[in-house]
Amino acid sequence: MAKIEGTSTLKRLRNRYRLVIMNDDSYEEVVTFKLSRLSVYVFLSTIFVLLTGLTVGLIVFTPLKLYIPGYGSGSGTRELRELKMRTDSLERATKYKDQYLENVKKVLGGDATVKLDTSLLNVPEPEKSTE
Repeated sequence: MAKIEGTSTLKRLRNRYRLVIMNDDSYEEVVTFKLSRLSVYVFLSTIFVLLTGLTVGLIVFTPLKLYIPGYGSGSGTRELRELKMRTDSLERATKYKDQYLENVKKVLGGDATVKLDTSLLNVPEPEKSTE
């Protein structure tokens, strides 16, 4: 039966290699690194994650996001917000005016379905003067 391939892959990842940087003219070793495939993979993955996080943070938390197509400008966003508030208040005002005109039409037409205020008021009796 064949051996499981996972152990050989793990061994290959953990094999140690030496990276030597040499001066081409004098063949002098300038720098020597002891590496494994796993350490190189972890290092490159960490660099990728850090650069991606930095880029996303830079775009989200700075005005650079305004350069993204379709995002809009800062003044445009503020103007849209003001226009939305103004539109909402105008809609509310027209609704109230329509209700008022509808009620006036009902009253002038003699419609008896107009709701009357039937709440009880406790009106004190005026004091009788003894003059």
